[in-house]
Amino acid sequence: MTQPPARRRWLIGLGISTVALWIALATIEATIPAGTPGVIEYEFVGSAERASRFLSEWGADGHDAIRLSLWVDFAFMISYGAFFTLAGLATRDFALASGRRTLARAGKVAPFCAAGAAIFDAGENTFLLLTLGGHGGSAAPVLATTCASVKWVLLVLAVAYVGWGLVVRLRTRRLSSGET
Repeated sequence: MTQPPARRRWLIGLGISTVALWIALATIEATIPAGTPGVIEYEFVGSAERASRFLSEWGADGHDAIRLSLWVDFAFMISYGAFFTLAGLATRDFALASGRRTLARAGKVAPFCAAGAAIFDAGENTFLLLTLGGHGGSAAPVLATTCASVKWVLLVLAVAYVGWGLVVRLRTRRLSSGET
């Protein structure tokens, strides 16, 4: 089963924007002072004490880089959330059309994990920005880490589902073309 042209165009556009934003985030990450915690480590900051240590280690230039990364990440989460949700829905539709019952059953929930991940990512970034600005007290770092943990679980599930669908789709094509 081929994708409708509009879905294919959206997947291509979202895929390109996701990669471009990921490259932008990696470029920003490279400007964080060497030997100090990176953005992923900051996502799992966990406590006000650890956040205070990170903020001290980064200095003003590091604060600016982290802040910029968090703001750019809002665009990234929209892009990856939409891409993996749409890719998950395409996987589910393929599974339904090709009689892949287990893949189709998982498709009742899995495509929406990416959207959920993006929502928790937004919460995470909000709490990290509050922490960076000296707001949110001791709760913001804990809430950021909680949101990050849920985000990563949901994102892994969404990506795994799309990956599973790609493997099934490729095997189906290979078998239908007579290759072994």
